Amino acid sequence: MTRSLHPNAHRVSDTLIARGHHGLIVQQPETVHTAEQAAAAVGVEVGAIVKSLVFLLDDDPILLLVSGAHRVSVERTGERLGGELVPASSDLVTEVTGQPLGGVAPLGHPTNLPTYIDRALQLHPDLWASGGCPNTLFRTVYSELMRITAAIDVDVD
Repeated sequence: MTRSLHPNAHRVSDTLIARGHHGLIVQQPETVHTAEQAAAAVGVEVGAIVKSLVFLLDDDPILLLVSGAHRVSVERTGERLGGELVPASSDLVTEVTGQPLGGVAPLGHPTNLPTYIDRALQLHPDLWASGGCPNTLFRTVYSELMRITAAIDVDVD
């Protein structure tokens, strides 16, 4: 029996393809809400999982692509980005990404969010990120992720 992809995953796949990625979305049998669950599902270190996190930087939504091994220090990361950084509410995350918490992809949102990528992700040969819903993932590499998201690299800790 084939399982069809959620519309969010189709949108992410279409965006990936439009930006020169192969667009393959891997659907997991169970949800992978956390970096630990995603890492276990695809057999990689948790640091190779890309967490897509929405924050407000001086009241404007931004996207941080963070290694699954890192927690974001809003103080230090905010200083590096030149403003006050606060986590976005779950309602705002859904509004600006069109995707649910635990399944936010680095792209495929209704609007392009300013995007920053954790430099620690470049330590991993392959990266896995959400495909737009909690049971989907796609594989990429650091340089490709920077390119397809137009991200700016930053130290996140």
